[in-house]
Amino acid sequence: MAKFRRRTCIILSLFILFIFSVMMGLKMLRPNKGIFGAPFGLDLLPEVRQQIPRLGKIFDSELSDTINSETDTKNLKNVEFTVKPPKASEPYLEELPPLNYYLHVFYYSWYGNPQFDGKYIHWNHSMLKHWDPRIDKNYPQGKHKPPDDIGSSFYPELGTYSSRDPSVIETHMKQIYSASIGVLALSWYPPDLHDENGVSTDDLVPTILDKAHKYNLKVAFHIEPYSNRDVQNMYRNVKYIIDKYGNHPAFYRYKTKTGNSLPMFYVYDSYITEPEQWANLLTTSGSQSIRNSPYDALFIALLVEDKHKYDILQSGFNGIYTYFATNGFTYGSSYENWAKIKLFCDHFQLLFIPSVGPGYIDTSIRPWNTQNTRNRINGKYYETALNLALQAHPSVISITSFNEWHEGTQIEKAVPKRTSKRVYLDYRPHKPSLYLELTRKWSEKYSKERSTYALEHQLPVS
Repeated sequence: MAKFRRRTCIILSLFILFIFSVMMGLKMLRPNKGIFGAPFGLDLLPEVRQQIPRLGKIFDSELSDTINSETDTKNLKNVEFTVKPPKASEPYLEELPPLNYYLHVFYYSWYGNPQFDGKYIHWNHSMLKHWDPRIDKNYPQGKHKPPDDIGSSFYPELGTYSSRDPSVIETHMKQIYSASIGVLALSWYPPDLHDENGVSTDDLVPTILDKAHKYNLKVAFHIEPYSNRDVQNMYRNVKYIIDKYGNHPAFYRYKTKTGNSLPMFYVYDSYITEPEQWANLLTTSGSQSIRNSPYDALFIALLVEDKHKYDILQSGFNGIYTYFATNGFTYGSSYENWAKIKLFCDHFQLLFIPSVGPGYIDTSIRPWNTQNTRNRINGKYYETALNLALQAHPSVISITSFNEWHEGTQIEKAVPKRTSKRVYLDYRPHKPSLYLELTRKWSEKYSKERSTYALEHQLPVS
């Protein structure tokens, strides 16, 4: 009997040891977090959010759904961070598809910082007043205070950069190239003129042209509504641009059906000048006609309201663009109208250039303008716009924008950033290069589709 007990004890001990070993092995295989997810509060730290993809996606979804929460400081900790992405996220340039010279992107060179400009420019943009004083009094006033507080709801990967920094221009050209965009439409003011928040930037054009040429990019000019713009000084400024920059290999020219290779000028807020005045410049019978002269060009008007179509026609413009990245904001920017606009353009032999954008949020400079915010929906908003633009069979597609950070339309790389007072939006759960990659995909698709329906168009000169 004693012998039986000893044997039973030994067997029981071995069984307990076996069970213990199995339990230890299972414990080593078990994840470090509980079955109900991460402990409360870890989602406030970006490093942990990157390690917990599911939690990060939930947080990003909530952040997108409450897109104006960048001004809500109730739950912010007294920490500051900017997440820098891994260097390996950029594709090798030699592996990219060819550039699409029918895909244009609006580009802004108005940013400055103390290192290159002696002060911050545009990053410290003032908060614009509402036209109704009763509404305006309910919103913050004053200017932003870089580098942690900037006039944008997103934060650039390059930080508060200067548009004068050659390395920044180089990086921008590389990013545009990586997106298979062929042309950048440069925001332009005449020498010694500038917008209300900036300084003169015409002196940057030679460097931009040189850097663009390095990547086989072309540069068109997006003429802004500078002070006292009229047809007389427009003629002088077009002449200035063509005389000074027209022989540069990066200067963009569009080859028309008749075989002429002409410069292209986008004219922002063209509707503020009367059609009769534009006709003096843009029609062959005009009193100051630029037509059939060495300075003839393709002039593209901004379409805002439906009635502007006939004003544009009377003015003598060569085409229409829609600029705004806010579906429903204007007649021209509403996707549902693009097919009708294209029919109008075809009938009167005008170029149709719809503008697509990744989203819109300008509440950092217009805090009262929440009704025009358009959620990016992790790229879905952008792809919807691109798809509908392709369906309209446009002459060119323009992208608003590469780097208009104030209005949140940029496709330039942005990174997560949080301070004690602000949390910036970002592209997570995707990489900072998300919108460049989406653009590259759709650029290739557009290039293939355009070749099937626009055989009558010639390629732009190289």
